[in-house]
Amino acid sequence: MPILVLAAVAVLVGLSVGGRIPPGYLPGWLAGYLGQHTNQGWLELQGNVEMREVRLAFEVPGRIARLYVDEGDRVAAGQPVAELEKEYFEDHLHQAQAALEAAQAELWKLRNGARPEEIEQAQANLAAAQASFTQAQTQWERAKRLLPQNAVSQEVYDNAKAARDRAEAQLQAAQAALKLLEAGARVEDIARAEAQVALCQAQLEEAQRRLSDTKLLAPSDGLIQTRIREVGEWVQVGEPIYTLSLTDPVWIRTYVNGLDLERIRPGMAVTVQTDAGRQYPGRIGFISPVAEFTPKTVQTREIRTNLVYRLRVIVADPKGELRQGMPVTVLAPAQGQ
Repeated sequence: MPILVLAAVAVLVGLSVGGRIPPGYLPGWLAGYLGQHTNQGWLELQGNVEMREVRLAFEVPGRIARLYVDEGDRVAAGQPVAELEKEYFEDHLHQAQAALEAAQAELWKLRNGARPEEIEQAQANLAAAQASFTQAQTQWERAKRLLPQNAVSQEVYDNAKAARDRAEAQLQAAQAALKLLEAGARVEDIARAEAQVALCQAQLEEAQRRLSDTKLLAPSDGLIQTRIREVGEWVQVGEPIYTLSLTDPVWIRTYVNGLDLERIRPGMAVTVQTDAGRQYPGRIGFISPVAEFTPKTVQTREIRTNLVYRLRVIVADPKGELRQGMPVTVLAPAQGQ
């Protein structure tokens, strides 16, 4: 065994005794040189950091007025990240409010009946119509008596009769109006007015929702990965504005071969280590029930064509130091402790 290898072994053994690295863990190149038995205490798995990504988009179309965050910014759930011009949506809200107020006023009028002043006015209209009819009736009867005597022309008679008929129609209309006021609104009219109020209320709520949707909020805590659009651009519904990486939870995608699968169980505590030597506590969150060939992107010391099982390792990263795609090593107790 070369002197350099012996020296490396001595150093690593010293670090292990001092608690700097897990007992039994050795780098892959040295373990391969000395044999697999040197890592019997720990199971070493290679993987990459993965974070779920969300594309943030508006639910209404419009022109971008403001962008509050940029790439690399951390955001909290509910934090505004962008806003559309909202004058159009405010106008629609005011129109919906006015329509609702008018519908409510009409319904109130139908439910409460006519005011005393309205009934008095209808009675006065009826009295005036009655007087006009009486006068028109008298003139028509006079023309009717004089027509056979040729004391009045046929035209005068016809005009008197037409005036009498108009006065009678106006009298009947005034009588019906007063009767309607005194009887109150029909059940069908009230039901129709109630439906109109409900429709206006729904339209108002929709206008309020659309105005609220001019603000784009972060759905959860995360890191702005990409900024896709700029201020002044017109966007349609669903067109992404940002890409957000969800930093909680952070997880590792890694693989274990069939021989070591029995050593892994859900909930097992593991250690995740970066190439820079930083370590993070983690646990096994998911073990795939389906075998697959080792992905080409996974670097292992085993034969790459082995059948393996995908693992998901949940990592605690309170300082947000891990990054999407970062290669890491997962260290698990080989005996499933």
